[in-house]
Amino acid sequence: MNSEKLDLLIDSLEKQIGYQEISNPNISKANIGWHIDHSFKVLNQVILTLQASDPALYKNNFSFLGKIFFTLGFFPRGKAKAPKYVRPPETISKEDLLNQMKEVREGIITIPNLDKNAFFKHPMFGNINTTRVYRFLELHTSHHLKIIKEIKA
Repeated sequence: MNSEKLDLLIDSLEKQIGYQEISNPNISKANIGWHIDHSFKVLNQVILTLQASDPALYKNNFSFLGKIFFTLGFFPRGKAKAPKYVRPPETISKEDLLNQMKEVREGIITIPNLDKNAFFKHPMFGNINTTRVYRFLELHTSHHLKIIKEIKA
């Protein structure tokens, strides 16, 4: 497990905070702030869920779809809908984004200390344990950074 790539992706999200109001409906219904906020919410929620999970309950039920996307290294666009608990609010403040980012940075450093079978349940991929979590978080964050880049183009 290695968090260096994830740290760089979080740095990239941070650099986009000043552009949060920019939108391009041809690329995404949501503005840049939405994609940043959603990315931070997913990162924080996954970390909290890993921390609270019972590794003894972990079952390797990682889906075929998960294996394909993890191997290909990307998520297709517009195929999934974000669960309610990781959807951004109507109004997204710069202060809130910065607070969430701080929480992400504090949480990321706890992952290496977790049991290898600490896990969270993904609605399409099944259980993702700490062995696979960096890959998931990298792919998810990269997915939203690509959308942000296209919105800005």
